[in-house]
Amino acid sequence: MSSKEKKVRALGLCSGGLDSTLAGLVLRKQGIDVEWITFETPFFSSKKARTASERNGILLTVMNIFDAYLPMLKNPPCGYGKCMNPCLDCHALMFRIAGEIMTEKGMDFLFSGEVVGQRPMSQTKPSLRYVEKHSGFDGYILRPLSAKNLPETIPEKEGWVNRELLYDFSGRSRKPQIQLAKAFGITEYPAPAGGCLLTDKGYSKRLRDLFEHQETTTEAELHLLKYGRHFRINEKTKFIVGRTKNDNEKIIAYHDPLKDTLIKVRKIPGPVLLIPGGADEISVHLAASICIGYSKADTNTVQEVKVVTAEGKKTIKVKGVSPGEVKKYMI
Repeated sequence: MSSKEKKVRALGLCSGGLDSTLAGLVLRKQGIDVEWITFETPFFSSKKARTASERNGILLTVMNIFDAYLPMLKNPPCGYGKCMNPCLDCHALMFRIAGEIMTEKGMDFLFSGEVVGQRPMSQTKPSLRYVEKHSGFDGYILRPLSAKNLPETIPEKEGWVNRELLYDFSGRSRKPQIQLAKAFGITEYPAPAGGCLLTDKGYSKRLRDLFEHQETTTEAELHLLKYGRHFRINEKTKFIVGRTKNDNEKIIAYHDPLKDTLIKVRKIPGPVLLIPGGADEISVHLAASICIGYSKADTNTVQEVKVVTAEGKKTIKVKGVSPGEVKKYMI
């Protein structure tokens, strides 16, 4: 097959960052029909990729991969990075799913904006090789920004892509990408900071706690890890206490009304407190006391607290406890 016989088509993994954007534009400049795919889980969103798609006129497929992602996250063959980030197995999974979509659409190869040496763990030559080998699409993954630093891929060998028009970027410097962006007339792009919550120390600590105390996990529970203060009271019970108005709104939005318990101090501004899965009466009273402690109420006074469960609503009266007294429970 040659580019003269039919239009060459490529599917790229798009994070929405500058590198993945440039990779798409470099190939499109060669006359290749380029599309993007991006993935959603509770740990990363498609927001930046959607913006990049709109700005550059490249068709984007958005796919939620939670069901495939969770088993890998719980037991990644290559293990984790500094936090709960299974970067190599994550990338291999993404390329495998993208490759399946590529095949379904009758496209020719995959590509990404990865640059050799840009990330010390996930973008070394051995790491890139691991990902390709375990993706199921060995030889069909092209990295246009670093292609000249890597072995020739099938798209290059077959003449679908002109290797001479690809690049040899390497290392952590962003100068080559910024210069190339100027050449393409790109003036707006997000900062290179990672957008994955699995690299966040605080989020990873909460996630590890969740996996240690539950056999099954819902997508909503993983979203809840992003918001509020989290307290582990015992092996079966944890509390989530909102810090801000946005926290309170998200806690309410992601809670399960058929299982969870919601607590709020009556008539006094303060947080929403969530008990995932509910709890016994003693724990509910402790939760109510903590909720008072984080509200604007006087901690030393008895307050009315509203408790909402699947069975209905009730009001209880308890005395608050100060945040310092319960700090030992914080995850």
